[in-house]
Amino acid sequence: TRNSCVTTQFAFQENEIKLLTAEIERLKNFGCLGVSPSLEGLRDENAKLKYRLNFLKKSLQEERSKSTKSMININSCLQEIFGAAIQAAYPDLENPPLVVTPSQQPKFGDYQCNSAMGISQILLKTREQKVIPREIAEKIVKNIPANKCIEKVEIAGPGFINVHLRKDFVSKQLSSLLINGVQPPAIGKRKKVVVDFSSPNIAKEMHVGHLRSTIIGESMCRLFEFAGYDVLRLNHLGDWGTQFGMLIAHLQDKFPDYLTVSPPIGDLQAFYKESKRRFDTEEEFKKRAYQCVVLLQSKNPDFIKAWKLICDVSRREFQKIYNCLDITIIERGESFYHEMMKDIVKEFEDKGFVQVDDGRKVVFVPGFPVPLTIMKSDGGFTYDTSDLAALKHRLCEEKGDILIYVVDSGQSVHFQTVFAAGQMVGWYDPKVTRVAHAAFGVVLGEDKKKFKTRSGDTVRLIDLLEEGLKRAMDKLKDKERDKVVLTPEELKAAQTSVAFGCIKYADLSHNRLNDYVFSFDKMLDDRGNTAAYLLYAFTRIRAIARLANIDEQMLRKAAREEVLILDHEKEWKLGKCILRFPEILQKILEDLLLHTLCDYLYELATTFTEFYDSCYCVEKDRQTGQIVKVNMWRLLLCEATATVMAKGFDILGIKPVQRM
Repeated sequence: TRNSCVTTQFAFQENEIKLLTAEIERLKNFGCLGVSPSLEGLRDENAKLKYRLNFLKKSLQEERSKSTKSMININSCLQEIFGAAIQAAYPDLENPPLVVTPSQQPKFGDYQCNSAMGISQILLKTREQKVIPREIAEKIVKNIPANKCIEKVEIAGPGFINVHLRKDFVSKQLSSLLINGVQPPAIGKRKKVVVDFSSPNIAKEMHVGHLRSTIIGESMCRLFEFAGYDVLRLNHLGDWGTQFGMLIAHLQDKFPDYLTVSPPIGDLQAFYKESKRRFDTEEEFKKRAYQCVVLLQSKNPDFIKAWKLICDVSRREFQKIYNCLDITIIERGESFYHEMMKDIVKEFEDKGFVQVDDGRKVVFVPGFPVPLTIMKSDGGFTYDTSDLAALKHRLCEEKGDILIYVVDSGQSVHFQTVFAAGQMVGWYDPKVTRVAHAAFGVVLGEDKKKFKTRSGDTVRLIDLLEEGLKRAMDKLKDKERDKVVLTPEELKAAQTSVAFGCIKYADLSHNRLNDYVFSFDKMLDDRGNTAAYLLYAFTRIRAIARLANIDEQMLRKAAREEVLILDHEKEWKLGKCILRFPEILQKILEDLLLHTLCDYLYELATTFTEFYDSCYCVEKDRQTGQIVKVNMWRLLLCEATATVMAKGFDILGIKPVQRM
């Protein structure tokens, strides 16, 4: 529910409060009805109802308070207004098209409603009525309800409805943003979101292929958290399976006293390669490796300790990367689900979905040609079993309302099959629970081939991050930021901000469904749609008030007292652009495409530059350079721009600095 819109605010909660109050009164008078229930039972029921009533009242107060502070999604607000108008104009029309978009040119107003053309087509197809779209648009306009945001509407061309917003409405929303900060629109019931991302394999180093899942998943979590969802971030580590047999066998040979002395495994990747070479070439070692797997799966204490030692070495290496990229994630690898897998097999068997093929137990899912193998012929489980167990746990134990798997596009068919199997067996209804595979393309080198080292090896992620730090420092020194402008501490902060910010932004600014070319030169360029440009722009915006000797306290006071004047066309354009932030976030919550946020931040920064070039925020004497006038309402527009940019950076996992 949004303030300033046509919907009835909090009607559901208020109705439930009325019903509960009536029920409490009914229980008070229960004895007058000639019924003799247990007195204790009545007291218990009355206490429960009063608790629920108090909880609802408190919740309603909190939601009302939050709603008055929240940013309004203007597009959603206009959709409600035009939805009501269309309903009044055509009450018998089921699910009429509702199309409201920002106008691309100022001469067409601020937003456009383009529903008339769609309604004309529906009337022609379903009722054989030929009504020109312009007549439909006129009928819609006549039924627009009273509201606080529309100044006027105009019908243009064949039936476009151009919407002009009220300047006092936009000004008030900007003031609210400055006073309350960037607050997301209320989402109603707080849903639980489970995000599966990063997911490297134990005993293998994280490489550039893990970069996208880690960065995209973290940003999605930040967005859902900001929007008010309960987010569970899961790292589905590859920490179980037959590969641990050869690793443990090699550990026993190389460090026979590993049970009492912690083995100094420095390079786990080299350790893995040694064990794999022996597994492929030494038959006796291969047999022993299989025996180790059996003993590990039977939970032999010595072998569990060996397994934990190997996992711990990997964890420490993973954590170095997570610290660099500011990633927060909970480990819940394949081993977590191991005990659940036999129950998964039994459930599919009990429901008649299992077929036996060459000793394997497989499940055919309608619409998918390749079956899921849930048990191998030797009785072992597979990735299919593990993913089914994870899906059920997240749905039935974690009670996830939204499940998102941030995994590369190559796994699309696999996950669609697993999700369809979950529906088939009755774990969830897709109309109620959203289960999505947020697929992404691969990282390419500048030769447009898979990103590799010169020797053809996969690029280690830690090497990539260190190279980013080096290049960021070189860039800062090229601009001589180290000589006069920045202290050593500020230089270090700027280096980290630019290096990791640019790597993240280069990924997130591309449509995740596509492959993208990794280029340090492009991502560190401070021109165009890059993190380097946006970080510099943000720092400059923050410096405007500081150089005018206006501190935060003065800005807060001005936000409460000043009216934001939006008479200049560039002021008006910037004000509207700032307030589009909630509709941008809402779109991403629906389609999970984060490049939309990057495009918006770049548009906001360039729109600000247009404003700053045309509108003096601080006026100075041309001879002396002394400040003669501060246009406070324009400084407030600067502050609103920076506030929204800062929140956008936070969602993307980018840390801006005050001085660069």
